[in-house]
Amino acid sequence: MAETGPSALPPARSPLARAERFVWLTARVLEQRLFAHHFRDGGAGPVETALDAYRNEDGGYGHALEPDLRGPVSQPLHTARALRVLDALGRCGGPRVERVCRYLTAVSTPDGALPAVHPSQRGYPAAPFVPILDDPPSDLLATGPVVGLLHRNEVWHAWLFRATDFCWQRIESLRTTHPYEVEAAVAFLDCAPDRPRAEAAADRLGRLVREQRLAVLEPDRPDRYPVSPGYAPGEHHFPHDYARAPGSLARAWFTDDEMARSLDFLAAAQQEDGGWPVRWRRWAPAPALEARPLVTLDALLTLTAYGRPVD
Repeated sequence: MAETGPSALPPARSPLARAERFVWLTARVLEQRLFAHHFRDGGAGPVETALDAYRNEDGGYGHALEPDLRGPVSQPLHTARALRVLDALGRCGGPRVERVCRYLTAVSTPDGALPAVHPSQRGYPAAPFVPILDDPPSDLLATGPVVGLLHRNEVWHAWLFRATDFCWQRIESLRTTHPYEVEAAVAFLDCAPDRPRAEAAADRLGRLVREQRLAVLEPDRPDRYPVSPGYAPGEHHFPHDYARAPGSLARAWFTDDEMARSLDFLAAAQQEDGGWPVRWRRWAPAPALEARPLVTLDALLTLTAYGRPVD
């Protein structure tokens, strides 16, 4: 009998075809449908249906939507990823997002922002580098991307006022930082309504990134750049990690040559199985397996945003 299924397909040649094979072999239904939506003219409805499986009655999202937090409970980081999906579909609004905002209000810290991890995570598995505290502080990593996406989609809710103030205060007071905090700041600044203020804050943040050597500008010599405390060995960040599209404010931080080298490095990082690697610390098999399709989709979207051929 002739073999059928992914293993029987002819060898994939283009980066996109190789990635598609990887997605079908390893990804969750949500990432399969996201791939189809972005690259194979798939509809938004099936993606939204797959996302609904992660939604809870409180309006938040759980069930390991963000792979490093396991268990059913809603968490800000899960909800941030859900908003990214809805934004990609052009469906980040309406009653669904009203319910999300009610959830965000319920789990906010006293200053109106979001903790990285709500203590309801206690009792469920989580990455060892994600501390679970009884009284967690506000965190830009959780708050910045959520506030940015809501502003990008012109969502107005009472929760946004104090959370927006928190983001401005935290970003404008940064003296030392680390790559993931910078990424969260960029996610906010790229969408903040006050464009002159965002541009000024981004200019200052870009100087910090270069002064503190938080972006590897010579991909063939990563050992010249420090890894931030608490990060895994080799967990470097590159210009394309900050400026995921040419329109990002972070694009001005890098020369054309620096960005070209970064994108060359990104394109070359596709592995033999068609997926891109996870650079952060791996702590259990399932989170690492589920994260790689997410990283692969991000890589493809970044390359296509810059006009790099993938198909």
